[in-house]
Amino acid sequence: MPKVLVLYYSTYGHIEQMAEAVAAGAREAGAEVAIRRVPETVPEEIAQKGHFKLQQPAAIATVAELEQYDAIVLGTPTRYGRISSQLAAFLDQTGGLWARGALNGKVGAAFTSTASQHGGQETTLFSLITNLLHLGMTVVGLPYSFQGQLKLDEVTGGSPYGATTIAAGDGSRQPTENELAGARFQGRHVAETAAKLFG
Repeated sequence: MPKVLVLYYSTYGHIEQMAEAVAAGAREAGAEVAIRRVPETVPEEIAQKGHFKLQQPAAIATVAELEQYDAIVLGTPTRYGRISSQLAAFLDQTGGLWARGALNGKVGAAFTSTASQHGGQETTLFSLITNLLHLGMTVVGLPYSFQGQLKLDEVTGGSPYGATTIAAGDGSRQPTENELAGARFQGRHVAETAAKLFG
């Protein structure tokens, strides 16, 4: 049974929902799954004024626990076509793991959210994937065997590089069933790949 970590940062809850879907897919494939989030770095007063979702059920992750998992799936909203500073600050603390090669050969994957359909989803996923590759991980995307990313009858997230959702500029749009299905598919794919490598 592979051990999968879904590690995320979520401002308004969209990535939190996607993380839950990724975890559900990994569990369907028989994985033992933990969901963790990275610390909020925005001052609480500003976060409250910005209506951030400060109460989230996932526990705060530690860098030390990362090497306990066979697979790590990273999720973050997009900030100007790149990853959030909160997740970047967390990943910047993994130098010791990198130096020891502690994550070499483990499975890595990524998912994201943007305000608009063309808001930098793929560049953000590539930013996450770059971190995974530098840490020595084997990257798993969202293959086209997930037919939902080929839909033309609705505006939807989804990319071969990872599951995505679109939140709207004011955060009013929630992940659709198709987007959540893509996240579940990716979670299953990650767990199945980890099982092949470590089973």
